[in-house]
Amino acid sequence: MKIAILSRKHNLYSTHRLIEAAQARGHRADVIDTMRCYMNITSARPTIHYKGNELEVYDAVIPRIGASVTFYGAAVVRQLEMMGVFCVNDSVAITRGRDKLRSLQLLSKKGIGLPITGFAHSLDEIKDLIKMVGGPPLVIKFLEGTQGIGVILVETTKAARSVLEAFLGLKVNIMVQEYIKEAGGADIRCFVVGGKVVAAMKRQSKSPEEFRSNLHRGGIATAVDITDEERNMAIRAAHIIGLNVAGIDIVRSNRGPLIMEVNASPGLEGIEKTTGIDVAGEIIKFIESGIDNNEKDRRGRG
Repeated sequence: MKIAILSRKHNLYSTHRLIEAAQARGHRADVIDTMRCYMNITSARPTIHYKGNELEVYDAVIPRIGASVTFYGAAVVRQLEMMGVFCVNDSVAITRGRDKLRSLQLLSKKGIGLPITGFAHSLDEIKDLIKMVGGPPLVIKFLEGTQGIGVILVETTKAARSVLEAFLGLKVNIMVQEYIKEAGGADIRCFVVGGKVVAAMKRQSKSPEEFRSNLHRGGIATAVDITDEERNMAIRAAHIIGLNVAGIDIVRSNRGPLIMEVNASPGLEGIEKTTGIDVAGEIIKFIESGIDNNEKDRRGRG
């Protein structure tokens, strides 16, 4: 089987591990720089060209698309879908997962537990927006932020007004969330592959002053046993967004587990090194089963 990994760099941990896992199971894996792809969009025979030549036919693609190139990356994945390539995560699910507001709205519609979240455009509504999420302390997030970047904890109403006025004045899209104090700066990353939680880790902020638990911000990771409720919540969240591979971030609150974020391109380094689980191998196994099922469906229709 030939697998394409859409990634900007060969030497990233996640990219390297996916190559290793594919080769260990007897497959060929090529790294394709998403931004070097260009497309021939035609109803007769849609194609992708890469570095001057038509891209060869692949059986499957694993999108590893960074937040800064989501629009173009999703277009490449969409073209591969048109060409009949099995995509681990499809273009619609990727764009849903990248849009924090949209993903939370979809989860809310299905009754998934979430922190109280506010979104506004007008500077005139700041006072009620702050009140709506329970007042300070509260968290302000950029809709396009990743790895803890663009996430701010404000502890007074005055500070919240100042930050919100600054961002809304600059036309930056932000949302406001209640601060889950009882979580103690910790969250749980559940790694979902093919409708199963294959690994989970607890991420703890590095100090009482730093509330963000992201490993890129110095958070400390440990393996964790999750509850059945947390497991089912993570699986449901990935399914609602449409992701076959996802990182689902959960916090434990006094009213039960709450989904903080859905990640459409979760990194493998933290989860594999913390749990010792071959998550990359689980992704390759999922591809094998997905292609087998597609082939059976084609035969059945024939």
